[in-house]
Amino acid sequence: MIKDNSYSVVIVDDHLLFAQALENLVNTFKDFHVLYHAKNGKELFEQLNKNDQLPDVVLLDINMPIMNGIETMQELSKNHPEIVVLALSMDDEESTIIKMLRSGAKGYLLKDIHPKTFKDALTEAVQKGFYYSDQITTTVLGSLHRANKTPEVTLKDREIEFLKLACTEKTYKEIAGDMFLSPKTIDGYRETLFEKLHIKSRVGLVLYAIKHNYFKV
Repeated sequence: MIKDNSYSVVIVDDHLLFAQALENLVNTFKDFHVLYHAKNGKELFEQLNKNDQLPDVVLLDINMPIMNGIETMQELSKNHPEIVVLALSMDDEESTIIKMLRSGAKGYLLKDIHPKTFKDALTEAVQKGFYYSDQITTTVLGSLHRANKTPEVTLKDREIEFLKLACTEKTYKEIAGDMFLSPKTIDGYRETLFEKLHIKSRVGLVLYAIKHNYFKV
């Protein structure tokens, strides 16, 4: 039964048992209900085209056949940017997280997340438009929180250039080539930004770039 004034959720995951269990869990939350679930991105877009109601939230797996999570996220960003998408995956590889965030995901959750934390993530995502778990970003949330309380950090032009390139899929060695600098110099830029921004990972750099409009999704 659909609950009045509750947020609608769609689950995209090719593991039927997991999707069903997740649906049952979401439907126990007071402010949320599941519309349907799809096995991959292709099936999701077929459902979106058939249904008049767009979901408020999409819970999106990464590794799926036919159309995976990253491909799906890119299409959702282009065609339905108003939908809040949270990646929900077992994959905690930094490169995968960065790809999803760059593609427009508003949060990244691991599938072993505690149900209460999961509910809090859903609530924060619909209220604020994003949710960044410290399971993934380690100290990034605290860093960004501190950044909001301190004067805006001034970045030099070359630091901004490096920051934007760090949001791509290029390796640090490839970034060095693009900037016509040695890998050692690039390491210096990275460490300087880590210190300036109170960040300890490349994911942190990406989140900072998105938050401060150096990189658009």
